[in-house]
Amino acid sequence: MPSYRAPKIAAAEITPERFFLDRRTFIAAAAGSLALSVPKPSRAAALEASKSTYRADDPATPEKDATTYNNFYEFGTGKGDPAANSASFKPAPWTVKVDGLVGKPREFGLEELLAFPLEERIYRMRCVEAWSMVIPWIGFPLAALLDRVEPLGSAKYVAFETVVRPEEMPGQSGYFQPLEWPYREGLRLDEARHPLTILSVGLYGKTLPNQNGAPIRLVVPWKYGFKGIKSIVRISLTETPPPCTWNLAGPSEYGFYANVNPAVDHPRWSQATENRIGEGGFFGANRRDTLPFNGYAEEVASLYAGMDLSVNF
Repeated sequence: MPSYRAPKIAAAEITPERFFLDRRTFIAAAAGSLALSVPKPSRAAALEASKSTYRADDPATPEKDATTYNNFYEFGTGKGDPAANSASFKPAPWTVKVDGLVGKPREFGLEELLAFPLEERIYRMRCVEAWSMVIPWIGFPLAALLDRVEPLGSAKYVAFETVVRPEEMPGQSGYFQPLEWPYREGLRLDEARHPLTILSVGLYGKTLPNQNGAPIRLVVPWKYGFKGIKSIVRISLTETPPPCTWNLAGPSEYGFYANVNPAVDHPRWSQATENRIGEGGFFGANRRDTLPFNGYAEEVASLYAGMDLSVNF
């Protein structure tokens, strides 16, 4: 059985009432601290959040590892590049445009995003490269944001885009680009509205560092990490599957669904086991078995009933 406990009540109902007191002052302070933190990505503002019952039992990855071992190609292709090259990135001010097949398209400012009831959720994170972490994210359900714009009945998918700022993101400049920009991702609408799917604005009790996707990113814990698009500037609801960056770059290697599946190997390596960052060497005894849906099968497997997961990978 996966070491994960899902709540039986709605997320909003588990937020302590006292958390809402003096909310306006807290939001302004957090947003202001994001602006003051530029250009030092290691500085972050403290974030208040209720302790959600969505909490993996695994020990959390050391914060230093989670903030210095990253994939964020906009800042470079090396694992240390995002932390080393993101000092000039400005995560405030910020807006996220939400449009497409919705009744009330609009833009959300950073203060509005921080005003959603925030929770700390400790999730397992599994990279498609066969390494993993356990991260205490701070965020709110994506469904709460979607409710504000009133999706139309014709909406079936949700598309996401990352910001394009080559002057601040050195991985987006130069003649030879590893990917096509903007970075794009997508979910089915039922996946996007699932209670596990969140928009994260922080981790380890603080606002997101630049290298981890400041100021807002997607977290879908049963999918490989590349689905967790960072520094989001646009969310669009569509009737057809949206283009996804890694799926376009390598369709035989990176599927649209990208559900963690130990039975379906990457063409160049096995997905049966993983290396938990912070616990030992890549080829050492600390490797562990990969769990179907990253350990969240009880909560999400029903979304894919009747699908061939070796084809819809």
